[in-house]
This record gives sequence, C-alpha cells and structure tokens, in this order.
Amino acid sequence: MDDTTLAAAFPAATEAQWRALVDGVLKGADFDKRLVRRTPDGIRVAPLYPPADAAPQPGRAAPGRWRVSQRVDHPDPAEANALALADLEGGADALTLVVAGAPAARGFGLSGPQALEAALADVMLPLIGIRLDAGAAGPEAATALLALAKSRGDDLAVLDIDLGLDPVAVQAATGAAPSWPDPAAILRDLDGQVSTDQGFAGRAFLADARPFHEAGAGEALELAAVLSGALATLRALEAGGHGLERARAALAFLLVADSDEFLTVAKTRALRRLWARIEEACGLAPAPLRLHAETAWRSTTRRDPWVNMLRATSAAFSAGLGGADAITVLPFTAAIGLPDAFARRCARNTQHVLLDEANLWRVADPAAGAGGFEALTDALCAEAWTLFQAIEREGGIAGSLRSGALADRLAGLRKARDADLATRRQPITGTSEFPDLHEAPVAVLRPAPVETPAGEGALPSRRLAEPYEALRDASDTVLERTGRRPRVFLANLGPLSAHNTRATFARNAFEAGGIEAVTNEGFPDHAAMAEAFRASGTPLACLCSSDAVYAVEAVPAAEALRAAGAGTLFLAGKPGDLEPALRAAGIAHDLHAGCDLVKLLAQAHAAATA
Repeated sequence: MDDTTLAAAFPAATEAQWRALVDGVLKGADFDKRLVRRTPDGIRVAPLYPPADAAPQPGRAAPGRWRVSQRVDHPDPAEANALALADLEGGADALTLVVAGAPAARGFGLSGPQALEAALADVMLPLIGIRLDAGAAGPEAATALLALAKSRGDDLAVLDIDLGLDPVAVQAATGAAPSWPDPAAILRDLDGQVSTDQGFAGRAFLADARPFHEAGAGEALELAAVLSGALATLRALEAGGHGLERARAALAFLLVADSDEFLTVAKTRALRRLWARIEEACGLAPAPLRLHAETAWRSTTRRDPWVNMLRATSAAFSAGLGGADAITVLPFTAAIGLPDAFARRCARNTQHVLLDEANLWRVADPAAGAGGFEALTDALCAEAWTLFQAIEREGGIAGSLRSGALADRLAGLRKARDADLATRRQPITGTSEFPDLHEAPVAVLRPAPVETPAGEGALPSRRLAEPYEALRDASDTVLERTGRRPRVFLANLGPLSAHNTRATFARNAFEAGGIEAVTNEGFPDHAAMAEAFRASGTPLACLCSSDAVYAVEAVPAAEALRAAGAGTLFLAGKPGDLEPALRAAGIAHDLHAGCDLVKLLAQAHAAATA
C-alpha cells in the first residue's frame, strides 16, 4: 500500500515564492506597514515564520491539568462561603481569597483576616489550592489562614498554599511600601509554625505582575518588572539567612493573561526561561516554578460585558497553553460590580471546557517548535532582559518605583496605547466597535463602588475601555435627564449604494460614544433632507456618501443643513480636494478611519448638550 502523502507529491514552497506572491498583491505598498505589527514594547510580529527547533521548556513540573481557581471576594463571609462551596461543587479545585483593601478587591473582598474562618466553613483545605490576595493585610491574613488550618488538624507541610505576600506589588499599587517585617523574618516565622524538619512547604511570597499590567505595561516590561520583584525577594531572603534553595522555594509568580493569544502564550513561556537564567546566575540548577495566571482586568468592559467572556476564554486558553499552573478567570461582570452565581459559573466553566472538552492539558508545551511562538518567546526574552537590567541599574524594582523611572516608562506606553484606542487601531469589540445603545443590563450582587484616585506615587490602574465608557455614561445622564440621548442626523446623500457604507461606519462610530444616529434611506432633494433634519431635533448632522457624490452634493447639502439650523456638521470620510469649500460651507469635523474618535465624540457631546 502506498502511504505517500499528497504534500510529498509537490515541491516544497519557499519563503521567496510566498514573498513574490505577497508583493504582487501589495502592488508596491510597504510590506512592513501592511503586514507587520509591533507590540507595545516594539517587538516585531511578522505574518509568517518558518518552523523552529522545539527546545525543552525549563522551569515546568510534569505537564498536566492546571488548577481552576475562583475568587472569594463577597464582603459577607456567609455569602462568600456559599459561593465558594458552589464553585468547588461545580468543579473548581482552588480558591483565591481576596481581602478588602487589597488592590484586586476592587472595593469588595472579605472584611478582614478574621472573616477567613467563616468564609472557608466546610471547605476541605487539603483537597484544594489556596492563594491569598490580601494586599497590605497579607501577613495578618497569612497568620489567620495557617492558624485556621492548624486548628482543623491539617498538615501545613502538605497544603497547597500560596500566601501571596508581595511588598513590591503593594508599593506599586498604593504608592507606599507596607510596614511588614522583612521577608526573612516572615519566612522564619512561617517555618516555625510546623516541625523544623519539614518547614513550611507552601509559597509565602509572590511576584505579582498585575500592578504593572494595569498601569499599561507591555509584555516585555511586565516580565522585566516581575523578574526584578522576584529577585528583590530572593535577595532579601538570602540576606536574612535563608539559603537560596529555600528562598526560591518560597516564591511564586503571577502573570496577567490577556486576550492576545500569541503574546500571552509567549509571555508565559518566556518567564520560565528568564527565571531559569536568574537561577543559573545564582548558582542554582533551574527548578519548576509555581506560575499563576489571572485574566486581564484592564481588558474588561462595562459595556456589552458579554464580550468579556470571549476575551477571558482567549486569555485562559493562552495561559493554559503557555504552561500556567493555576488560572483565575475574572467573571464577565467584574467591572460592573460583585459577580453573581451565574457569572461565577461562566468563569469556571470557561476553564472546564478548555480542560475537559478541548483537552488542552494533555499536550505539554504545544507551542514548542511553532515558528511564530518560538520567535515571539525569544524576542520577549531578549527585550524583557534588557528592560530588567535597566530596572536593576536603577536600584531594582523598589528604586525604580521611588525614582519614577518605571512610572515614566509606563506612562509612555499608556500614551501610545491611548492613541491606538482613540483611533481604533486597537478596537474594543462592544465598546469602540459594534456598540449597542439598547443593550439590556446584567445582574450583579452589588454595583461597583465609585473608584477613588490612586494615592501619590501609586501606579494607575486603568481599563482600556474607560474613555469610551465615560462618553457612554454622559449619554446615560442626558437620557435620564431629558428622556432622549444626544443625537446626530445622518444626511445620507445619493442612492443606497453610495451612502450605505459610510452611513454604517458613522452610526457605529457615533454610538460608540452614546450618540444615537438618526438614519434614513436618503432624500429626493436637499429640501426634503433639511425638513427631516429639523424633525430630528438635534443640532448635529453628518454627511454620508461616496467621494463621487460628495464632489457634486456635499457643499450644497451642507449649506442646506446650516440654513435648517445645524450647529455642528461632520463629514463621513476625508475631505480631500474639497476641504476649503467644505470648511467654508460649515463642515468642521471629519469622521474617518484613523481619526481621534474619542476627541471627536467629546466635541459632539459638547455641541449636542450646549
């Protein structure tokens, strides 16, 4: 029997052949501008990569299932306990205990370390993983948790516990270093709580990337900051008398899983390689590290929150493929308020589908040998190491935070990303693209409290959608006050085939800011258009049609609308050679792909409510 594959019957394609075909399609356009993108850190992402060697992935234990971790953050301990038990009965095998006041609590969280006992009633600690997320209250919460375990007769040396102590993350998020004992003293105290021959087997400390990610870090800077934080803990433990083997065993990592599959997979793989490099520099043979992942807070939206499920699925998928040991998926309503049982069930079931239906856990490092993933992993390692060295030269992570050097880097990244968000080079589905002004509200147990400004010296925590959400909030305020949202009249010129594309574009753009579009199928003449505009009851109008129609009708149409009372006129598209005539006719703003939509929508709001 001939088992020759079909592919073997054809000559192998070469990159040069592919490039020749691509150049033919581009017709002289710049290859890099059209088909190559760059990450916020400047890393080049090409459209095609050749196969790569599958190098062994360091720092990973035997491949297997990752833990499905659910947040326990209800302020009422009894309610928190009921939700946690439902999560565990529903298949979760780890809990993240969030204490009020921690940056990740978002205004909620267990009322304090004293609430842990009630929140964990009937929870069998030896059967699950635990991660504390207590912020500045970390040592007190850790003491309370271990005391609870001892009172139940649990063997602390075998519990799967991450106490989550990270003074660097507290300083980054709040602007002030916590007044804790030094890390070495904390670890000695923990070791003293079990027999001296065993020692505390859990991980006391955490290198947490969330404050840096929420402040705008790209993947390379996130890795650099978390490496520097981990190294600072390692140094403090060694200086306090702990051996390096014991010190590294007391440390875990937490990376943010974002919705960009390629970069999240590459980032999680890169961390293990980078930490192995640090271990080798310390004279240690690389050992498996404990890696947590949590889906990105900055990518969550309050508008069309259902899309958060898609973002979280992509993020959890990527973290799992990248080798995370435990993943926490933020419920899809997290940005709106305290998630209810349904939102929590969706969060954990997202992971169950990936684990038990897609069977992602059965393949160890599936990105190995894939040219794109290997190239991105290598590039992230190189750029992150360069940034890590820069942070170390600034006095380590604490010194870089004190001097403002890290904050300046983050501010530069935020500024560039804000520009991409405003121009929709980085679109947000359901928010800046495909908004729904008539979406139904979703249920939460408690609405999110009003966010308070970060303290002096703290890194900001920002969600990407906030500029558009502020515009939508302003629209809601007008609706509540007047019974009608701000409106824009779409002056559709010419036949449907001429105006439909730009009218659809304009409607989508204006409604991203909560400005309702009054649309139509066009008009027989400018008089009918002016009459329809007057009936719309808005001072805003936007001309929508093709360039060919604009050449003939744009100027007289604008003059007719101005005569009918239009206070502010927009043009869907670029004015081109018509710009002087259109400006003279009263068209002040151009709405087109790549324009600063946030600025334009703010101007429209001001004009509509003047």
